[in-house]
Amino acid sequence: MTSGLSPAALSTATSGKTLHFTLWAGQVLLALFFLMVGYSHGLMPYDEIAQQATWMKEVPHALGRFIGYAELAGGLGLIIPAATRIKPGLIPLAALGLAIIMMLAIPFHIVRGEASVIWLHTLLAALALFVAWGRWRKAAIRSARAS
Repeated sequence: MTSGLSPAALSTATSGKTLHFTLWAGQVLLALFFLMVGYSHGLMPYDEIAQQATWMKEVPHALGRFIGYAELAGGLGLIIPAATRIKPGLIPLAALGLAIIMMLAIPFHIVRGEASVIWLHTLLAALALFVAWGRWRKAAIRSARAS
């Protein structure tokens, strides 16, 4: 029994599914991470989080909270538009926003003498850029209206 697809078409379809799955995995991992840190930076009592994230003591209180809210919004923006298929064009924007937050955190932590945490920011920025590229250029999720 054959599928009626040429080997090249079958290979393209398989690689497309693999990319789609990989992007979903990246979205979920990023969302879980940023929802956790966004909750702590944006919603936990300030004194409590400032003990864990000492950098919060060195930025204005409002900026620390803003970063937390942006992380929460980015985490939600990776999942909700994809799951509901409402405005899925927001997914690459959310991923890009999270990548920017991580890229801005790198020089901040270097200046503070915390170069040991740069690997995590670099990894998260790279994964977010991959998701942004993939959902914008290679495997966009279609809107419910487009179906």
